[in-house]
Order: sequence, then C-alpha cells, then structure tokens
Amino acid sequence: MHIKRRELLLAGLSSAALGMMTEPAMAIAAPSGQQSIDLWPDNRAPGGPGPQEAEKVSAKGSVTRVSRPRLVVYRPERPNGSAMLVIAGGGYAHIERGTESTPASLWLQSQGVTAFELVYRLPGEHWPAVAPLQDGQRAMRVIRASAQAFGLDTGHIGVLGFSAGGHLAGMTAATPGVARYQPVDEADKLSSRPDFAGLIYPVLTFMPPFDHTHARRSIVGDHPSAEQSAAFSVDHLATALMPPTFLAQAQDDPIAPVDNSLLMFGALRRLGVPAEMHIFAAGKHGWGMGKPDSLVHAWPALFTQWAAFNQFFKA
Repeated sequence: MHIKRRELLLAGLSSAALGMMTEPAMAIAAPSGQQSIDLWPDNRAPGGPGPQEAEKVSAKGSVTRVSRPRLVVYRPERPNGSAMLVIAGGGYAHIERGTESTPASLWLQSQGVTAFELVYRLPGEHWPAVAPLQDGQRAMRVIRASAQAFGLDTGHIGVLGFSAGGHLAGMTAATPGVARYQPVDEADKLSSRPDFAGLIYPVLTFMPPFDHTHARRSIVGDHPSAEQSAAFSVDHLATALMPPTFLAQAQDDPIAPVDNSLLMFGALRRLGVPAEMHIFAAGKHGWGMGKPDSLVHAWPALFTQWAAFNQFFKA
C-alpha cells in the first residue's frame, strides 16, 4: 500500500519533516515505489554540511555518504497498530540495510507491524559524532507525531537494532531525556522513549576490555578517557525508566563480545527492568534474520513471542 502525501499532513508537524520521497532502489527485493520521510525540516540536519557526494549503495545494500537522513516506511496491508524503528549496524561507518534493516522491516511488515527503517548520518562523513544519536532521537519523535496517519498505538512503538544499530537503539532507549539537538518543530515536544527494545548482537559497552569495536572508535575515537567511554556505554546509562528489552547474541561473536548482552542484562536486572536474553552457542556476528539452518534463525520467532507476551504486538 502506497502512502498518500495528504495522509501525513498532521497538525503541529512541519510538512518538510513528513515530505514523502521515492526511495532509491535497494540491492534486495523491496516494494516498488517505497516511500520515505525526511527526518529534518528542509533536510537541515544539525551539525552539517555532511558529505557532498551522492549517497552510495553497494551491491549488498550497504549505504554510505548519507546526506538525507530519513525513515523508510513499510506499511502492512492490515496494520495491527504496533510499530518499530529498525536500525542496521555497520560500525557507524556504513549502514547494512541490505542484510539487516531492510529484511527485518519486510518481516515486521508481514507480521502487521508498521516498520520505519532508519537511514542515519555517519560520523566519518563530515558529521559530528553525535549525529546518529540525534537521528535516532528525532526518528522516535517523528514516528510518534505520525501515529494518527499510520494508525499506530502510541504505547506500542518499539526500536530494533543490530550491532552498532543496537548501540544506537540502546542509546535511544536509555537516554530519552538527553537533549541532543535544539527543537525544530512540534514533533520535538513528544517523547523519544521507545516502549520496548530489541537489541540483536549489539555493541552496548565502550568500556575495556570489550572496547575493540569500530563503533567505539567512530563515536569516541581511538584513545577515549574512561569518562568518555562510560558516557556512551548503554549498560552504564540505563535507568529504571529503560523500556522492556530483548537481547540476542551468539557466544562466539568475534566483533561484539557476548559480554555486551551479559552486561546489559545484568544492569537491567539490577534496575528492575523486564528483560529477556538469548545466548546462542554459535552464530558469530552479522546474521541479520539468520540463515534457515542456523541456531540464530530462532530469534525472530522468540522476539515475536516475547513482544506478544508483553502485549507490544497485537494479534
């Protein structure tokens, strides 16, 4: 179902923030004429100017040179009122849409969930380190402002992140009260806190000895202080207001040590935040939806079961 422009002209939200544009063709199959919502009015993201070259998409759907941060909308034929912001990883150096966020968005769409795939700015492309965190926070507010147009229940809007996208999802969930940019329109009066979170093989800590990730280097550099690392470690920042969280990771993950999930689960347990964690014996990193013959292929069904149990996904 295509989205009509007039459906998104909501009171209080700038038409520029909800300007619908045709999404460039992806490397994997996606609905033709896929629509997108610019995150920032007049595409004036804070901290520019950003990359001057055209956006680049690899043969596998990996995106770089992002100058137009946006949400790509996957609207179900029969929406059930639930929605998710979906964030691919890539170490904050590229965005693995083709293997992570696009397949996940199509899967959620098939479940009746309205998926909003985030194409966010990358720190190494003439944007500040905080740029992706600004985009994550802004994205949640734009989705909430769009709730009426998309038929969403404002208590059923979650976030799903993979790898470095898990870090961005975790930071968005853990720090909604942090003002990461100056308000630009009425949408910024809305909460940026997701109602639930799914963190899949996530990078969550920037603290040693688990700090050898590209995500950490992209955000705080090669030689950060302990204070700088802690300021971007989700397990350090979580409070009792963190939304219910689902964690999935493989024990043999060579990129983001499984300790990322273990530390996060421990922190949430101490805080009294509902959490569920699945540690798979094998799977390594970057498995996306998981190959059919793999152990990690179980995670989407487990996540759906968890979300339904917590009444975030409606029947």
